[in-house]
Amino acid sequence: MKFELPPLPYEKSALEPYISARTLEFHYEKHHRGYLSKLEKTIGHTPDAEKSLVQIIQESQGKIFNLAAQVWNHTFYWDCMKPNGGGEPRGDLAAAIKRDFGDYATFAQQFSAAANGEFGSGWGWLVVAKNGKLDVVNSSDAENPLQSDQKPILTVDVWEHAYYLDYQNERERYVSAFVDHLINWDFAERNFADARARR
Repeated sequence: MKFELPPLPYEKSALEPYISARTLEFHYEKHHRGYLSKLEKTIGHTPDAEKSLVQIIQESQGKIFNLAAQVWNHTFYWDCMKPNGGGEPRGDLAAAIKRDFGDYATFAQQFSAAANGEFGSGWGWLVVAKNGKLDVVNSSDAENPLQSDQKPILTVDVWEHAYYLDYQNERERYVSAFVDHLINWDFAERNFADARARR
């Protein structure tokens, strides 16, 4: 299976002033493209080359896992943002957030705390857990919820290369901008609907 780097779902300047075109140039073109290139070179013509990214993530370890997961995580992350995003979700996802967190403000606080509390590099996630309820989790390095049969709904990248050019060491300010101004709730709602359909 040939892996491809999907185009960004918006222009590199579209998320300004919250994420700069310069950050997206480095993050997408250097980091994301670099993970994909290294993955292709690493798996070559091995049996892993015939698997999907999700299969590789769920079945591999070490370098191959790290590269495959970073390719998948970043592709998912780009879709979690949009120009003029943020605000609150609607419909079934909004109802599930109220059911499982009490209200949107509590969810936003817990999601931000998970992302800001990840020591070192990693990710903050909103997931559908195995019991069918929404949960907020964080993960280190390339780890993601697919490893534990959770359904990712939304993620924020808290590796330094995601925000350092714009926010330096102020991760909390970056996470706040993500939550308040960038979240693509349409994408999250589709993920939630898909998770419910597969139960």
